[in-house]
This record gives sequence, C-alpha cells and structure tokens, in this order.
Amino acid sequence: MTRSTSMTHDAQAALDAAGLTRRDFVRRSGLLIVAFSAARAAGDLGLVPDTLSAQGINGPGSPQLDAWLAIGADGRVTAYTGKCELGTGLYTAQTQLVAEELCVPIDRVRLIQCDTSMTPDQGTTSGAQSHPTNFNKANLALAGATAREALLQLGAKRLGMPVESLVAIDGTVRAKSDASKSVGYGDLIGGQKFNLMLNRAAARKPVSEWKVLGTSVPRLDFPAIVTGQFEYVHNVRVAGMAHGRVVRPPALGATLTAVDESSVQGLPGVLKVVVRKNWVGVVAEKPWQAEQAARQLKATWSAGTALPDQGTFHERLHSQTATRDALSVDSGDVEAKLASAAKVIKATYRHPYQMHASIATACAVADVKTDAATIYSATQAVYPLRSTMAMVLGLKPEGVRIIFRQGPGCYGVNGADAVSYDAALMSQAVGRPVRVQLARKDEMAWENYGPAYVIDERVGLDANGTIVCWDYQGWTLQRGNRPGGNAPGNVVSGMLAGFEPQMAQPRSPAPAPTGEFDNGNNTVPNSVTGCIGGMCGGTGTVASERVLSRTVASPFFTGPLRSPARLQNTFAHESFMDEIAASAKADPVAYRLRHLSDPRLRDVVTAAAGKAGWDARPSPRTGSRRTGVATGRGIACVLYEGDNGYCALVTEVEVNQDTGLVLVKRCVAAIDVGPVSNPNGLRNQLEGGLIHGMSRALREEVTWSGDRVTSIDWRTYRPWFVGDPVPVIESVIVNRPDAPATGAGETSITVTAASIGNAIFDATGARLRQLPFTPERVKAALAARG
Repeated sequence: MTRSTSMTHDAQAALDAAGLTRRDFVRRSGLLIVAFSAARAAGDLGLVPDTLSAQGINGPGSPQLDAWLAIGADGRVTAYTGKCELGTGLYTAQTQLVAEELCVPIDRVRLIQCDTSMTPDQGTTSGAQSHPTNFNKANLALAGATAREALLQLGAKRLGMPVESLVAIDGTVRAKSDASKSVGYGDLIGGQKFNLMLNRAAARKPVSEWKVLGTSVPRLDFPAIVTGQFEYVHNVRVAGMAHGRVVRPPALGATLTAVDESSVQGLPGVLKVVVRKNWVGVVAEKPWQAEQAARQLKATWSAGTALPDQGTFHERLHSQTATRDALSVDSGDVEAKLASAAKVIKATYRHPYQMHASIATACAVADVKTDAATIYSATQAVYPLRSTMAMVLGLKPEGVRIIFRQGPGCYGVNGADAVSYDAALMSQAVGRPVRVQLARKDEMAWENYGPAYVIDERVGLDANGTIVCWDYQGWTLQRGNRPGGNAPGNVVSGMLAGFEPQMAQPRSPAPAPTGEFDNGNNTVPNSVTGCIGGMCGGTGTVASERVLSRTVASPFFTGPLRSPARLQNTFAHESFMDEIAASAKADPVAYRLRHLSDPRLRDVVTAAAGKAGWDARPSPRTGSRRTGVATGRGIACVLYEGDNGYCALVTEVEVNQDTGLVLVKRCVAAIDVGPVSNPNGLRNQLEGGLIHGMSRALREEVTWSGDRVTSIDWRTYRPWFVGDPVPVIESVIVNRPDAPATGAGETSITVTAASIGNAIFDATGARLRQLPFTPERVKAALAARG
C-alpha cells in the first residue's frame, strides 16, 4: 500500500476521531512538543530530563494535558506517547493505563506513538524505564487522572450536581445514585481542547478499583501481526520510492580512495552512486537492482586496522590506558579490611562482545526535500534521532519528522539509527523517497555491539565465613552511545559520512570519590550496603566496599544491548557470590540471605527457591559422576539498577561431561516490579528475557580475525532460534500494588548467565568464569577442576 509522507493513515484517523485537523493539533501542541522551553513548568511537574533538547533517556515530556490526550465527539479517546512498542507489549500496557485512568473501555482508546510531529518528547524507549515513566511520573497516567477529574467537573456543571455525587464510568459522567443522570465524554468536550496543565494533585485510580489494569488484556497488535496486516517499517511504501544499498568498507579502519561509477552504469535501474567521505551507497528503481549494483560497484579502499588477537584479548585489557575512570563507591577501608581478613578470595570474570542479531535486518524509508525530511524508522529515540538527522542533512530540527514504525526487535543500538541515516543520505542525493534495508553482513559486521568486560573481584571473610569487604575493578571497552546518541558519528553510517564519534574524555586513573552512591550499572554487589560522602545505598549488609570502573577505547562500535553493563556485572557478582558460598561450605540460598538486607530482594530469592523445591546444601553436589551426564541447580538474584525491578532465578541444568554440552532443563523465576499492569505481559517479558539470556550465556560471541569481524551471518553467529530446545519456565509474580512501578524487560536476562554457571558448578564442580559457556570452555573447565 502506498503511503503519503505528509500524514500516515493511522495518525490521520486518530485526528479525525479526536475532531482535529493536523493544523489544529500542531497549533495546540507545537509550543510544547516542538519547541517547549518552559523549564520551570517542567520542573514543577517533576519532568526533569537530562536536557531540554531531548537527549536524556526520558526527555522533557509536556506539562500540558492536550499534548497527551484528546476526546472526539463520539467519546473516543486519542492518547499520545513518546514511548514506542518494540515488541515487548508496551503499546498494550500504555493503552490499558489510559483506559483505566479515564474509565473507558479499552477498545475506545487509540494510542499514537513516537511521531515527532504529534507526540510528546519522551526521549528514548530503553532501560526498562518506559512503563514506569508513564505509570509513576507526570506523564500519561497523570494526564488520564487530570482529564478524568476535569470531565467530572464539566459533568457537574452540565448535570447541575455536586462533583462529589458523580462518578466516571464507561466514558460517561453519571450520578452515583441514579445512572439515568449521565452525560458522555463526547458531549462534554468532544473535539475541543482541555486547555489545562497536568494536575499533580489529581487522584490516581486506586488499585482496588482497577478494571482494565491488572488484567491480562491480550496484545492489541497481535491480530494484525498474525494475519499479516501489521505494518512494520519494512512494509512502508511511499509513492515514487526508490531502493538503496550501502557499500561498507571491507575492513575496520579502511578508508575510501576511489569509486569507479562506470562499473555500474550499464546495470538496469541504477539511479545514482552516492558518496560522502567514506560512506558509499547505490540507489536503484528496485531492491534487486540496488543489490546487484552494490555488489558490482568497484570501490577501492585503504588497508584496514589490525585488530588485537582475540585469544588474548581479555588479558590485554588490563594493560590498556583507560579513557575514563569512575570510582563510584569507596568506603576508604577496603585495603585494611582485606589485610585483616581471615581469608581473601579473588576471581576474574570475562564477558565477550555480543550483538543484537535482530532476526531481520534494519530498514528505513526517507523522503528528503530541500528544507524538510520525513523518516520512517524503527529507532528507539525519535526526538534524539530528529536532532542528529538534522545535523547529517544540514536541516533545522523542526524541519525533520521522524515517524516510528516497529522493526525486528532491538533492545539497544542495532542498525535502526544507522540505516535511517543511510536512507536519508540517499534520498537527499536523488531527490525522491528511498527505502534501504541492510544486508545481513552489513548489519552484523558494523552494528553497535554490547561491550566486552573483564571484572576483577576480591572479598575478605571473617572466621565465620561472613563477608567483611568487597573490592571490584571492572574494565570495559566502549565506542558510541545510546540510541540516537549525541552525535551521528556514534553509529557506523554517521562515522563514515564524516561525523566524529563521541569518546569518553581522559580522566585521572584514580579520581576522588564523587560523594554519591551509584548502582545504575549494578557494579555494586547485592550483598553490599555502600556509603560514600554520607550517601548510602545497596541491598546488603557489607559496609566496606570499593568500586572502580575503567573504560578503554573499543576497536568496534559499542552501545546498549539488553541489560547493558548490568548483565556483565551481575554475572560476575552472582558467580563470585556462589564461589564465596562454596568456600564457606554454605548453601547458596542461605548464604545470600545471610548477606541481604532488602526485604523485597530477600522475598524473590525465597519465592524462587520455594517454587523450585530448592535442595538446601553446599555446592557442588557431593558424589557427582565425573563422566556422562551430571545435573545441578544454581541461583542468582538482582535488584536491577539498584531500584528498577527485583528478580531471582533458579536454574536446573544437565551437563554432558564427555561433550561439554549444557542443557538448561528448568527455570524458576520470581519477579517483583511493583503493581502488575498485565500479568501475562509480565510473564512474557520474564520468559523472553530468560531465553535471550540463555542464548547469550551459552552461544553468543562476536568473533574477528585480522582486520575484520568474522561473525557475519547465522552460521558464524548463532543465537537461540525457534525450534531450539527451551527449558520448562515457571514464574512467581510478587505483586506489590502500593509500590511504585518498576521495569521488567531487563530483569530476568540479567541473572540468567550467573544462574546457569552456578548450576554447572553444582553439577560438576567446574567453575566457568568466561562467557559464553561453549562446549569447548566447559570441557576445559572440567579438565581443570580439582
């Protein structure tokens, strides 16, 4: 189906339902969505972005009710959100939230998401922050509560009754004592603006009165998906659209020296070869013509940059000069505590580069004109991308419209932003809309990988085996930034086109403590309660700790990959906690509880262990066979980011000690994310995170040789696929209706690797400290055990 670049059908239908023209919408909301600068109003409402230029994770939003909601003459509700559906069920949960707060049936709510010409600037959809942001803060939920109270006031005037005698039910305001005295929302305000600010005093619907929230509403997008009617970004078609392919360098660090455009002049359909510094693309009338031209184009490149040997890569990290050091916690007494400890235990853990490896490659459609551009993109960050796209195209940000369309999944910086730049550069060059879909190799060899880590851990124990101090030093490699980023050069297409990546600035190797307890990356272990400069935090009982995080320049682009840094740090912490428990000859669950003070974290640990029928004893299992198949169980837990979701996971595995193959047989997870908006949706997130975590724990690793990446297809990079064996997964949902909502999408994946590794140790007595747990590494660990 052909789509106009001026207004999508869904968006136009939403405006029609709201009784608004697009000009009405822009006039009513443009001040706050396009150029909002009322910092005081935003601050008064608790809207505190990193900046007002939409580069923070949550953006400034809007304090104006009309930026979030509109009600049509027929009483139907149109809601606007800057948080995008990425395949997690967020669209359904946000629709439930609006329906609940406005007291309307869910089928009378239409949600418009992530369009810079229409929706509030909520920054980036990431970090398991999106549902909490709209549930807890002065955003979508507060808009619903504000509108409901405003409608009650309007109803009181219309009906001539005290507002206290009225109730909002099913899109009407009616008398509590006489249902015949009622008036519909459409009759009260249909097609008009509220002209109100969000009211922080507006009362939210109590959980006891929920009718839509708290229920397992089926995914609203599934009917269209399963019947082939859903419009992914790959399905967008625009009148006059051409097709493009990129030509990436053959090796990292290679620069363009020449392009022979005559090499493709005779090919059918070729429109233009586009070159911008080291960025090269080919535009043709049809996709296959563009692909053929990209393959045949003769481009000459300089030699690439030699990459470090992968076999010694992690060891080499320790000798690199850090571009940034962060001493986030330092009690000041760690060395003294270690010196006086009855026993000191230390270990080093290694995590590889891993990729997003989306099941389909990235795609975007761009229509760039002289002074304006419309981009259909699967980006997680429409407003940040608008700003950086304007830089790439030499346009003003207000002249760039980014329209989100769902892609093949992401969980961080895959190819969505890079391909958006690719399509825009080609469209600008040929003066017509261009669709670009990356080839598999072009995405996998050049995406922003989840960074590699080396983590050194040390603890001191007293005579009773209790932890008295914990010392952490982590090394990671970074290049690039979050989705949209603060510079186009943070993804490959922007860098090749001449934009510089934003690298961390050098700092002293041992900076003074910052005076603030920080556990956003889960650098602080669960067992620690850290204090620094009078600021304290943490979930445990250990008061002496030092956390030093060291960042080294990466040869590859890096960026957020589901549970960025949190997964790597938790793998180290929870594996090490198991090693400490084994050294103390203590049961892993009991030993954790001995060092945990946070009651909610303790509760998920005991809930998971109870549901799993935990066999309380020290690890490893005594009397295990040293050949054939051995079985074991392991546990790991986390308070994600220190405040964003509690999870504990018990894993049961079978280890074939002859082949090194590990099979995960059963997973039991307990999760606490505060009030549960959609129980089945939460289970889906928990289960999907577990399978993704299992894939990363057992299989996934970026490989390279010489000057190029060698994991470039499904043969050389093999995640867990549909049809591969999956374990039995059981879940325990700890519902806390009176607590703030927290994230769910990155909790279970964070603990999966450690839980599997601990189960392997329990089964075999072999400790694996490097991911992934391939059969070769398992066999090496088995050979090295005592």
